Amino acid sequence: MKKSIQLISLLFLGISQFTVAQIKDEKLILDRKREPEVKKIEKKKTSVETIKNYPPEEKAQNPVTYDLTNVPAVSDFTTSTIQGEDISPQLGVDYHRNYLQFGMGNYGKVLFDGNVSYVLENKTEVGADAHVLSTHGLKDEYDWESRSSRVDVAAYLNSYSEKGKFNATAGFGSHDYSYYGIYALQPAADINLNQKVQKISLNGYYDFYSNEILNDARLKTSFLTDKFDAKENYGGLDLNLSKHAISFPLEGVTLNADLAVGAETLNTQFDILDQKQSRFFEGFLEPKLSFYRGKSYLMIGSGFSFLNANKSDNTMPEQVKSNKTYWFPRAEIYFASSEKANLYLGVDGGLQHNSYGSMLMENPYLLSDQEIRPTETKYRLYFGIKGDVNEQLKYDLSAGFSKVNDILFYKANGIFDNDNTLNRAAYNYANTFSAAYGDGSVNEVKASLQFFPLENLALDGDLTYNYFHLTNEEEVFNKPLFRAGLGAKYTMLDKKLLLGFKGFFVSDKSTNYFDIQPDATDSSLLTSTEYANGTVKGYADFNLHAEYRVHNNVSVFLMGNNLLNKQYESFKGYKVLGAQILGGLKVSF
Repeated sequence: MKKSIQLISLLFLGISQFTVAQIKDEKLILDRKREPEVKKIEKKKTSVETIKNYPPEEKAQNPVTYDLTNVPAVSDFTTSTIQGEDISPQLGVDYHRNYLQFGMGNYGKVLFDGNVSYVLENKTEVGADAHVLSTHGLKDEYDWESRSSRVDVAAYLNSYSEKGKFNATAGFGSHDYSYYGIYALQPAADINLNQKVQKISLNGYYDFYSNEILNDARLKTSFLTDKFDAKENYGGLDLNLSKHAISFPLEGVTLNADLAVGAETLNTQFDILDQKQSRFFEGFLEPKLSFYRGKSYLMIGSGFSFLNANKSDNTMPEQVKSNKTYWFPRAEIYFASSEKANLYLGVDGGLQHNSYGSMLMENPYLLSDQEIRPTETKYRLYFGIKGDVNEQLKYDLSAGFSKVNDILFYKANGIFDNDNTLNRAAYNYANTFSAAYGDGSVNEVKASLQFFPLENLALDGDLTYNYFHLTNEEEVFNKPLFRAGLGAKYTMLDKKLLLGFKGFFVSDKSTNYFDIQPDATDSSLLTSTEYANGTVKGYADFNLHAEYRVHNNVSVFLMGNNLLNKQYESFKGYKVLGAQILGGLKVSF
């Protein structure tokens, strides 16, 4: 039986070499030693008691890093020729903490990755990480520039004491690319379409090993700028207090008490067109009580927030100010009937701060003049079932319904002046997007699965369905109804050969678009017509990765992305890279 599963696995991976693909530039990172785990299932936030009696030496194996921008909850995959995603196998094999790797491929792709760390005395570790990726873009598809490059560097410090762990991380990122998605005009080849975004961040985190009063504290800061003089500052401070394993009068029941206290600030300023400015300050308090009996529990809590907001632009006579308080319900009940099937249901809500930086993670082709609003989830009802079948199949299936104010989506922009000239700013060719907001409801279905048929084979999949119904808009533009992912990781030849597969499936997206023609009565002007019935076609995107260890410290790797060679669009006008092959050398020490 075991041999038959191995043959099926090899056949699956062999066939996938001819059917696999992806559009993004790839980010390769250090292969960390991992045992089979449920990455997405176990990240679900519940009030399950955190076990903190681990030794510091074990925590040192994975340095903590932070990203201040908000990552989409379903998937970190973004369809762009510039954004990167790690699809390296990352299996549980012998490894070295420090590494350097270099690779080259078609489309002028150049990759450099490196991570270096050193353990000092007194259980203190210092390290640095770097990632550089560049491509000359779609030279055969566009006459104008579509080149892109990305540089991310960070330095970190981990320190372990008898009471807890401290981490500090400082990072710098630079993203240089073009607004190349022009479909309504035909500009000259030498136009300047460049956009450049830079971000500096500094984060600190202290985690106490016990849950006695002080649990953990986090500090997050960042500063972002772009080529058009946009500026954004973010700061956040969280303090979690807790008292766990409190005796309770009912037999077999224990009580956990938690209190989260924090504040966030977000200041954004733009310098072109309407020159929008916004400033937000939020203070929040989140108490909760959790009653445990065995692995089952009942959590009851609340979320209280105070939001101070100030907005202005050059079309307003004066600044608009507001102060508002919010209350959000928090409750969850978890029935741990068996390892194979556990039921849960609950309600939650809260404020999600949408920043210029977080928007760029989802759509890098935004106009550098955005209206910033937080998204308010008034309440979200959800229920689901999850479990672990014989330590081979892990799953989490859930459905939910939410009432939400200011749901974020993106609308295409037209041109910003009607002069019949192609001597325009980089963002003035109907090639950018702006944030739009709508109130309404969201129906969601989510599924995550992981299957471990063999010790050296791991399969995973995820699916997300989101249906938006808005009260003040007919369509939610540039948001897919359906997303799914499929992955496989396999080791061969005594773990010298690592194979990885990853596939993405995304449904059609509705979008608005523009038709721009010379004015019939005045040839010095242009006429712009907007249509709201556009569609960005869905896609299937498959990828392969292989790495062979030729020596204990030396490996060669080969990556194939978007192997179906479909130059589909990530957004209207923005075609992605076709089939990509990148190979290189990795040295570990």
